[in-house]
Amino acid sequence: MNMNSNLPRVLVVDDDTLMREVLKAILRDEGFAVAGEAKDGLSAVSQVEKLAPDVVCLDVNMPGASGLDVLKAIQKIAPDTKVVMITGDASMSTVRDAVSYGAAGYIIKPFKAGRVGPALRAALKGPGDSPFS
Repeated sequence: MNMNSNLPRVLVVDDDTLMREVLKAILRDEGFAVAGEAKDGLSAVSQVEKLAPDVVCLDVNMPGASGLDVLKAIQKIAPDTKVVMITGDASMSTVRDAVSYGAAGYIIKPFKAGRVGPALRAALKGPGDSPFS
């Protein structure tokens, strides 16, 4: 894994192995360092504690803890870590919940590869740049 300290470090969390691989490739192409990955919510929380990523790409629907539960946990243990939801769940209630729990961005699957980098960069900049896609 690329651990260049000048690049923003990203943790990829998705229960779908192919989606994790696709996201990691996109992130590397977009100039991010992939800090790690997790396939479920519980390992995601432990990876955030261990790796202290700058950004987490987080799926909503996963076995065990949902992405929204993981988002709430990340906000408690690592409030400076930005979380961008990348999910097929486009329901307004889920988007609203994610925002209220502190998500810095929301990308709906299927997505264009070109949307991922800009959404993560906007999330890292802060609330003035809306990374919602």
